[in-house]
Amino acid sequence: MTALTRTDDGDRVTFRREQCQGNCEVMSEEERGRMVTQAEVVLDDATLVARSRDGDTQSYEALVRRYQGPMYRLALRMLGSSGDAEDAVQEVFLTAWRRLPQLQEDRAFVGWLYRTTTNRCLNVIRSRRPQADVELDEHESTNTRTRPEHAAEVSEQMTALGHALADLTPEQRACWLLREVHGRSYDEIAQALGTTTQAVRGRIARARAQLAEVMAPWR
Repeated sequence: MTALTRTDDGDRVTFRREQCQGNCEVMSEEERGRMVTQAEVVLDDATLVARSRDGDTQSYEALVRRYQGPMYRLALRMLGSSGDAEDAVQEVFLTAWRRLPQLQEDRAFVGWLYRTTTNRCLNVIRSRRPQADVELDEHESTNTRTRPEHAAEVSEQMTALGHALADLTPEQRACWLLREVHGRSYDEIAQALGTTTQAVRGRIARARAQLAEVMAPWR
């Protein structure tokens, strides 16, 4: 029988399975999954963050499951590569785990996560050549497959949107995605990007105008 153990080696935290010796009691994967799922439903973010800070890995796993989807979709649209998006999100959650003790307000975790993800993506973009091709996320691809009569039109539209997003500056793209796709407030976006709400509004306005021009044929 095996058990999931946490190893803390300085700044590096790893999770691995160890053989359980003797008559130790270990939950099955199914039992463990039910427990964590119930925790996700009942416990709010602040409680999970507080428990995670105390070293509760199951609570942190619940936070990861809760927010890895939104963070991945944000990273995918910003970076245009599923591989880069996966790497960025993995790094974000590892960084968040290490820096939980620095978080002043437990309820600020989500905004902090958006800020960390956005900044990570901006760093990736600045360190590489611009890429025009932006991949569809899994949800968008599924919709295209399930409606074959509109598949060509939807695919063309999403490709145009991907190119239009890629043509925005990284800061404009981040502001537009955080506002239009993830529903963050202007204040939250300004905090995430370390700028003013006025600058955020200006970037979003320019992004909207540029995207509207490109997407005009589909209106």
